[in-house]
Amino acid sequence: MVMAGHELFHVLAVDDSLIDRKLIERLLKTSSYQVTTVDSGSKALEFLGWHEDHERLINPNETTSVSPNNHQEVEVNLVITDYCMPGMTGYDLLKKMKESSSLRNIPVVIMSSENVPSRINRCLEEGAEEFFLKPVRKSDVNKLSTHMMKSKSSKDKEEEEDDDDDIEKPEKQLQEKQEQDDQKEEEDETPQSQQQQQSSNNNNKRKSMDDGPSPDRTRPRYNGLSVMSN
Repeated sequence: MVMAGHELFHVLAVDDSLIDRKLIERLLKTSSYQVTTVDSGSKALEFLGWHEDHERLINPNETTSVSPNNHQEVEVNLVITDYCMPGMTGYDLLKKMKESSSLRNIPVVIMSSENVPSRINRCLEEGAEEFFLKPVRKSDVNKLSTHMMKSKSSKDKEEEEDDDDDIEKPEKQLQEKQEQDDQKEEEDETPQSQQQQQSSNNNNKRKSMDDGPSPDRTRPRYNGLSVMSN
């Protein structure tokens, strides 16, 4: 049974064997996946937009990322790769993807005609979602949707959180600006209030001086004394 929505998923299949490449392509298309096939790990990285020389120029500390000038237009939801390939093995491809900040969240599945437990464990420990033994069967392909749905859900959640941050940021900046304006207004009002208080104190002081003792109260009294005349 083909699950609805598989046509929305794009799988990059990597295998140096033409026969195996055609087989996995047919299985994936039967399950209604979009499929792109390449014959080497280096071509897979090129299709994904990974460009080591470009990344070294912009970030010497991280040499495994995607060059924005080289990135494919079609989003890749999963990479399924053969383990034994000349040049770059499937394990090497897996490592480079997991070391890349832009590619590490793409699920990777490894295929091999050799059942070597140490090899399988090494790939799973490095971050592979599955390890299929060749020939790959329809039942194996049916397991891929779970990993792609999980990856898509995580990506949608991250995008939603980024959108929330974009909304909250202007509101926070506006609130901070309002607080700064209020603080500045309070600082501007403080000297004026002090000046008004000083002016009031000076007025009270002058009023107190104006209302001082009258001359009659301070003039000596001579009641009961008579004036002598020569």
